[in-house]
Amino acid sequence: MTHQKAIITKVAQRRLLTMYPFPYFVNAGGIVAYGVDQRDLFRRSASYVDRILRGESPSALPVQQPVKFRLAVNLRVATAQGISLPATLVARADDLVE
Repeated sequence: MTHQKAIITKVAQRRLLTMYPFPYFVNAGGIVAYGVDQRDLFRRSASYVDRILRGESPSALPVQQPVKFRLAVNLRVATAQGISLPATLVARADDLVE
């Protein structure tokens, strides 16, 4: 996260299609990001905190896997770099920067 801009710049200079883990990389100039929906994770974590504060034992709570994922695509940057993305990828995007 600290070197986000430097990473995006180096990847763009080499015209590499890179998959980033979080949508804010796409907002900063990356082309494609796919990863867990952090808002959903935070929401679900808050329910665990609530249950613990109400007296439930943390060891009794089940471990949960992420269930929501987000695909973000930046068409503007892809077009500027001369990279064409498949229409199916663009159609499936949850977040699209045009």
